[in-house]
Amino acid sequence: QVQLVESGGGLVQPGGSLRLSCAASGSIWLYTMRWFRQGPGKERELVADMTPFGSTNYADSVKGRFTISRDDAKRTVYLEMNSLKPEDTAVYYCNALGTSTWGQGTQVTVSS
Repeated sequence: QVQLVESGGGLVQPGGSLRLSCAASGSIWLYTMRWFRQGPGKERELVADMTPFGSTNYADSVKGRFTISRDDAKRTVYLEMNSLKPEDTAVYYCNALGTSTWGQGTQVTVSS
């Protein structure tokens, strides 16, 4: 089963930007790839997903600010996050739809 490793998180001020990466150990070209997040005391929620054909879907809370992309040749999925808000603070995870594999996540903290 494909293993996933997220990276790119950190501490950023409100209004700032970050780019998260999710590196897979194997091919992802058949999968819809998804980014989730789990904030303090909250349920894990779907942030964005992207099908193998390039169709995307975003949570209402991030539309217009976040962009999901993928490079199947590099086996990597990205999440570009702009205009970050304190409520975006969470651990961010990626996942391939239909699999139970999760990475360790990457912490994003938005604070002044």
